[in-house]
Amino acid sequence: MNKFQPENDKQLCCIPEATGEKVSKRAPETATQPPSQNQDCRDKPSRLVTLPAGRGLVGTNFPLLSMDGESPLRQVAIQAFEIDPFAVTNCWFEKFVEATGYKTDAEQYGWSVVFHDHLEAPEGQPRVANAQWWVRVDGACWNRPTGGSSNVDGLEGHPVTHISWNDANAFAQWAGGRLPREAEWEYAARAGQGDVRYPWGDEEPEDLLETYRCNIWQGDFPNTNTAADGYAATAPVDSYAPNPWGLYNMVGNVWEWCSDGFKINSLKRQAKLRNKQALKEGEKLLKGGSFLCHRSYCTRYRTAARSGVRADSSAAHTGMRIVFDA
Repeated sequence: MNKFQPENDKQLCCIPEATGEKVSKRAPETATQPPSQNQDCRDKPSRLVTLPAGRGLVGTNFPLLSMDGESPLRQVAIQAFEIDPFAVTNCWFEKFVEATGYKTDAEQYGWSVVFHDHLEAPEGQPRVANAQWWVRVDGACWNRPTGGSSNVDGLEGHPVTHISWNDANAFAQWAGGRLPREAEWEYAARAGQGDVRYPWGDEEPEDLLETYRCNIWQGDFPNTNTAADGYAATAPVDSYAPNPWGLYNMVGNVWEWCSDGFKINSLKRQAKLRNKQALKEGEKLLKGGSFLCHRSYCTRYRTAARSGVRADSSAAHTGMRIVFDA
């Protein structure tokens, strides 16, 4: 029977990991024919933003979650590349599925995890150990985000969710792009502003503002979300002001997969043990945090923040953004 894999050194507001045998083999990862709707989605979208080659910053010298490997701050050479200003939407992912017949990991497992407040009757359903706000929901997947008869009608412009690294990589290949490397992701998020904490600078995203900067939790996590920014879950991908390079929602809304395996750049014993675990489990890297992040519990909506889970893990706040070689 599938179970949740407890994490010993990670705050579980982020991405619970799934274990268990898949119920079927994964569908082909490349399109067999173009979708019938609109343009062939394997063409590069015209909205792509070209980022110039340069020296990018990765990490921070002031980590808040040192066990995640946020430090040190370092410079990395970046080649020019193109990036989607938006996270991949339900609409675009649907075209991928229609063109290929792809089945996500959540569909193959038969379940994913959903935040308890988003369910009408979460009582009695399996919870994640040490993070009781995560509920295992049979049938939850990208087009049934809360399981049952739920759907994504009206959410076409929202980011696709319940996406594993395997799913994200398959989509990126079909679209003719790839997942960004961590250094590229941070380079894009910082947008030439130097060592800033957030894509807009260093100003903290407070619970009560006239203008909200990103889609994160407001209130008392995990009990009360005031949704003061207008969204208790995902927001449309073009919500909030973009960063100086025109990129939207680089933090908050949904976690975004990177191509990298999860690794901490440290020789400390704890880091070595964490890296050994990550390598054994095939963990991949996520960036950006989500609509569930809040400074009272999880501050992973910072540019330097990071997390790692197994490549087949998915949840109601895991999505993706893709890049293309220039």
